[in-house]
Amino acid sequence: MAGGSCRGLLDYKTAKFALTRNWRVGLLHRLLQLGVLGYLLGWVLLVRKGYQDTDRAPRAAVVTKLKGAAAAEVRGAGRRLWDAADYAHPAQSPSVPAGMCTEDADCPMGEPVVHGNGIKTGKCVMFNTTHSTCEIYGWCPVENNTLSRKPLLAEAENFTLFIRNTVHFTKFNFSRCNALQTNDPYYFKSCTYDPSLSPSCPIFRVRDMVEAAGETFGDLALLGGSIGVRIEWDCDLDRPAAHCQPQYSFSLQDRRYNFRTASYYWDSQQRLYRTLLKLYGIRFDISVHGQAGKFSIIPAAVSFGTGIAFFGAATVVCDLVLLYLDAKADFYWKEKFEEANPPKGKSEAAA
Repeated sequence: MAGGSCRGLLDYKTAKFALTRNWRVGLLHRLLQLGVLGYLLGWVLLVRKGYQDTDRAPRAAVVTKLKGAAAAEVRGAGRRLWDAADYAHPAQSPSVPAGMCTEDADCPMGEPVVHGNGIKTGKCVMFNTTHSTCEIYGWCPVENNTLSRKPLLAEAENFTLFIRNTVHFTKFNFSRCNALQTNDPYYFKSCTYDPSLSPSCPIFRVRDMVEAAGETFGDLALLGGSIGVRIEWDCDLDRPAAHCQPQYSFSLQDRRYNFRTASYYWDSQQRLYRTLLKLYGIRFDISVHGQAGKFSIIPAAVSFGTGIAFFGAATVVCDLVLLYLDAKADFYWKEKFEEANPPKGKSEAAA
């Protein structure tokens, strides 16, 4: 018994092809093959470009410049001219007055008021008949939060933002810039980005960017807001480099944005003064994403090998249907599987 089991381990099974006149299974086989072919040609090769090696982590650099000028009335300062040096600032955090107390011990001297306007002097003073607050050493008067009914710099909708973006795909040693490479010194002084007319112009009008994010400049500029600018690079390096162009998209991230800035000066009596401005504006957050692909023999071989394997899987599925689910499964089973015993020699017969 043991010898027979061991000999069975050394048996070899070879494929046997049997032509079956079963149109249902034949139709299923052709449909599966068409599905595999569509997946291989449509998804793997055309959409996913499975024959390419890819670089999905480009190195990117962004440079911006905001240009434009506007004039507006500022309370306490008269009519003022604003240009890029006035309204282009980094983000700062707003604050809220605080510092309630009941006695001097609640106001330690030298301690700053959290979200307040100064440093505690150590005294708790009467604010009104029911409340007391910590006296502070700070600028007087405190900030006036009165808001205008309309944007202060309405002309800012025609300001332009220059966005210069360069990406470098390290794997392929390929670099690309979103600005048109031209020797015309007047091109960047006259062009404005348009996806169909001037896609290589990196100068964007503020109003166009806000509207592309689904907002109106007048509503957003009143209390400020944040606009996200997404630059997407999808480059097929099997094509000429000129076809590698960025795609821009804009989205609203926040409906409120403001920051404070101050200018200091001394009067004739050497007393220090400052002019505090709380500015409501539009912030632009720029992010760069991208990928590049180029033909490579290894991913191409893997993709085609996977497709061939799927064709074989279609045959396996049809065999399972024929042998286990068809009404004549027993007949097909006998026809497909056959044990072939070689004729015995004379020495074996004598034994």
